[in-house]
Amino acid sequence: HVQLVESGGGPVEAGGSLRLSCVASGDSNNDCRLGWYRQSPGKEREKVSTIRRDGATTYTDSMKGRFTISQDNAKNTLYLQMNSLKTEDTGVYYCAAEVERSEYWGSYCSWAHWGQGTQVTVS
Repeated sequence: HVQLVESGGGPVEAGGSLRLSCVASGDSNNDCRLGWYRQSPGKEREKVSTIRRDGATTYTDSMKGRFTISQDNAKNTLYLQMNSLKTEDTGVYYCAAEVERSEYWGSYCSWAHWGQGTQVTVS
């Protein structure tokens, strides 16, 4: 079982920066990807960024060029560097792990483990 604990959120002025961290513990050998999601007030949870074990990354369009995802495998830690923050970036940011599942017909990846979330407030 994988446990994820986020930190680094808080209040910040528009245009400022924050770095979120997520420490993972437990069995992560079948992780497909790690990622960050966020849920803004009145909106559904949305994907922010993902990273594979080989370092390949994805970003939602509105975050490209402002956010950077990275991982330190030695520390089992995932990061999200957020620059040029906007008020619409306000929300609860969740760390997540996508794991490989096996069925009789094959295998697939699904987002199965979530942290408790860390609040980011941009004003």
